[in-house]
Amino acid sequence: MIGRRRAGRDSLSGVPELAARDGRRLRILVRTVGGDRGSFTAELAAGLPALLLLLLAGLTAVNAVSAQAGCLHAAREAALAAARGADGSAEGARAAPPGAAVSVSVDGDRVQATVRAPVRTLGGRLPRITVVATAIAAVEPGAHEGSW
Repeated sequence: MIGRRRAGRDSLSGVPELAARDGRRLRILVRTVGGDRGSFTAELAAGLPALLLLLLAGLTAVNAVSAQAGCLHAAREAALAAARGADGSAEGARAAPPGAAVSVSVDGDRVQATVRAPVRTLGGRLPRITVVATAIAAVEPGAHEGSW
C-alpha cells in the first residue's frame, strides 16, 4: 500500500513505504538534517591549496608569455637596426624586458638577433624560467659593413 504509515514497529516509524513490482517493499531512506556538518569546510581545506597552486601557475604562465612577446619585439628591433647598419645590441637592449641579454651576429647577408630574458616564477623558491626569442633580417644594401 502506497503512502500508508506503520507506527511503532521500527525506529523509522512514520516513513512511507513503496511497493516494488515483485511485491517486496522498499523503504525510502530519509537523510537526517545536519548529517553533513563540516563537510564543506573539510573539502574547502583540501581543495584550497590546489586552487592556489593553479592560480600561481596561471599567473606565471601569463608573465612568461608577456616576457616572450617583449623578447620577440626586442629581437626584431635589434635585427632591423643591425641590418640598417646601426648598433643592434643597443636598440635591442632598449626594447628588451628588464634583465634581458641581447646578442647580435652577422652571417654574410643575414643578421640574427637573439634575446634571452629570465622570468621569475610567482612561487618564490621555484627556479626561474628563461624565455628566448630570435629574429633574422637581411642586410640592407649600402649598410656600413664595420658597424656591427
